[in-house]
Amino acid sequence: MLCSLYATGSRWEKKKRKEGDRSLAGNCQDPACFAAGWHGKTEVKGWAVGMKERVLVVGAGLAGTEAAMAIARMGVPVLLLEMRPEKMTPAHRSGKAAELVCSNSLGGTAETNAKALLQAEMREVSSLILRAADKAAVAAGGALAVDRELFSELVEEALDAEPMIERRIQECEELPEEGPLVLATGPLTSEALAEQIQDHLGEAFLAFYDAAAPVVLGESLNHDLVFAQGRYDQDPDYLNCPLNESEYRRLIEAMALARKHVPHDWEKLEFFEGCMPIEEIARRGYLTPAHGPMKPKGLVNPRTGESPFAVVQLRREDREGRMWSLVGFQTGLKWPDQKEIIALIPGLEKAEIVRYGVMHRNTFLNAPALLAPNLEARKRAGLFVAGVLCGVEGYLESAATGWLAGTNAARRVFGLDSFLPPKESMLGGLARYLASANPENFQPMNANWGLLPDVRIRGPKRVRRQKKFERGIQAFRSAILQEGL
Repeated sequence: MLCSLYATGSRWEKKKRKEGDRSLAGNCQDPACFAAGWHGKTEVKGWAVGMKERVLVVGAGLAGTEAAMAIARMGVPVLLLEMRPEKMTPAHRSGKAAELVCSNSLGGTAETNAKALLQAEMREVSSLILRAADKAAVAAGGALAVDRELFSELVEEALDAEPMIERRIQECEELPEEGPLVLATGPLTSEALAEQIQDHLGEAFLAFYDAAAPVVLGESLNHDLVFAQGRYDQDPDYLNCPLNESEYRRLIEAMALARKHVPHDWEKLEFFEGCMPIEEIARRGYLTPAHGPMKPKGLVNPRTGESPFAVVQLRREDREGRMWSLVGFQTGLKWPDQKEIIALIPGLEKAEIVRYGVMHRNTFLNAPALLAPNLEARKRAGLFVAGVLCGVEGYLESAATGWLAGTNAARRVFGLDSFLPPKESMLGGLARYLASANPENFQPMNANWGLLPDVRIRGPKRVRRQKKFERGIQAFRSAILQEGL
């Protein structure tokens, strides 16, 4: 008869049990463990984990929940702290785990897309976030987009079903001086904890500004003007609001006159390029939005048979299509001004806004100065950092670094060396970049092909990227199999 942990555990757990290691039995209630005399053992070959050795994970966003699950799957108890909903942030709307506060997309799925490689790597380790995303997926052409409410619910259910994870609604105001710890408090870390982190690591936080796009009610759209179509041969999963040149000009002029977020004297407005507010993009030049988020490339208005001068695309927020977000329209404009500008978009004249765009200040650590490639603090052994706090940008990147930090925190409990993904993998490239970039002008990084070594083949860009994808997933798969992860 197999122990329940043996039957359902990770590859690492199964590998240890095949080798005769009984230490993990102390983490289950299987009668077979009692019968064999395994249950309750705490000092077998140095592998066993007592409750005093549980790992503290601070933050229940995408990085923290992924870290907690990775630790639990290795048979290590976890205490997962989240201050919400007792103490809210400027961007969150609930106390749910893994709440998506900006876009609902985890990136493109084509194998020529860098994020697709990171998705594939995370699926290899049975990522909590990727499993939830796949189950909560909504039609979004070539992207992995989710119903954000269902997505959070699935993550919550998985956490609550894992007996090795204890969840508490509690703000962490003081960091332990020793012991394994994963910090995944995200870009909106509380002031009290930020001071603690700064005291422990000895360096001030860096910061940038992030913005979210408005969401409108589907039933309020003017379907006489809006049309469903994907670019080129993609599925028609997006709705498109076509603009002629005069409509486009009127929209851009209104953005220039709209009231923006006014920074305090001490604030310096620096934006991450991937989340640039639409009004900031428009400031760069009259046609910049038309060559960026409003580009009409690959779209033909079925009512005219011609490509529009510009287009505003809408991506569904839920499976039923009751709510739609304005793609690329992140904004920090005042809410009354957002309402007026949205009404200028053909098809959205009477759109009901269910969530306005918001802008908030994101904090992150100067990773190259503070972190090793395993995401462990150089000055504090056992303290691992994940998510936006460690210097990555994006939901997927946050979850991936959460898995790596959690895995290495658990391995530290067992006295094992940290796992560093191969340099050919996207997670390996990202982790190495965080530790080796120039600390003088460090900015958050997301998944991109520039993080990986070149492939020595000739051919068009898509062929080289396809080869990088194949090489990367093979290298990652081999590495985790070797380590039993």
